[in-house]
Amino acid sequence: MSRPARLRVGVVGVGRVGSALGAALARAGHEIVAVSAVSAQSLRRAAQLLPGVPVLPVDETVGAAEFVLLAVPDDVLRPLVSGLAVTDAWRPGQIVAHTSGAQGIGVLDPAAARGVIALALHPVMTFAGRPEDVDRLAGATFGVTAPDDLRPVAETLVVEMGAEPVWVPESARSLYHAALTIGSNHLVTLVNDCLSLLAEAGVGEPARLVAPLLSASLDNVLRLGDAALTGPVSRGDIATIGAHLDTLARAAPQLLPSYRAMARRTAERALSAGRLSAEQADAVLETLR
Repeated sequence: MSRPARLRVGVVGVGRVGSALGAALARAGHEIVAVSAVSAQSLRRAAQLLPGVPVLPVDETVGAAEFVLLAVPDDVLRPLVSGLAVTDAWRPGQIVAHTSGAQGIGVLDPAAARGVIALALHPVMTFAGRPEDVDRLAGATFGVTAPDDLRPVAETLVVEMGAEPVWVPESARSLYHAALTIGSNHLVTLVNDCLSLLAEAGVGEPARLVAPLLSASLDNVLRLGDAALTGPVSRGDIATIGAHLDTLARAAPQLLPSYRAMARRTAERALSAGRLSAEQADAVLETLR
């Protein structure tokens, strides 16, 4: 893709995502002319990743920029865009992109109505708020949504940040984001529950114990799909499942609902994949009830 002209960039919201993407855009040769930040943490990130960039109010950050990156929470995005439209902060020809996974370009309609180019650029990556976040963008993917004729603009900006654009239709943004939430956020919860139970069982260094297992499981499922299923549910091992339920009821009753829910879903997938017979699946589901 041909490289777009160097842009004057304003970053609204210098949280973990905004600071990393701002630094990546600066590394690509764009000029970060202003950022808006309120919290002490955001101000520290701005100083660390975007040193020397002026910290301005939101309307002034937008006014100074040709390309505005909105890296704000989902619930804030629509009121922010609408409020800036009411105050005539947007101007024709500007590019505005938000980083929300759940939202498409419709949330930017108040800006688009004023001649602004609207893009949705969602980095499919987890951010820790550290300098290495910028390097992790290399090889990462972005869920991209834009008007068809502006798709090259959106994809080129992503490529410039060292990442790979993946097209997501406007109508599929919510489903796309739900999938990522299950895969990333819920995985963190599952792993933390696993570590907590191992610690309660008296296992020293639980993370060291399960790291090879979890890494192998992730690798297997990405390559093999449902063929990677192992464990008592996929074997129809009713006695073991019952023992788990009894143990969790005594030791960690707060985990019983999630264990049952995940075991039921595992049984459904194992049945669909032919790993369990209908009789075995019925027995597993009855035990879980």
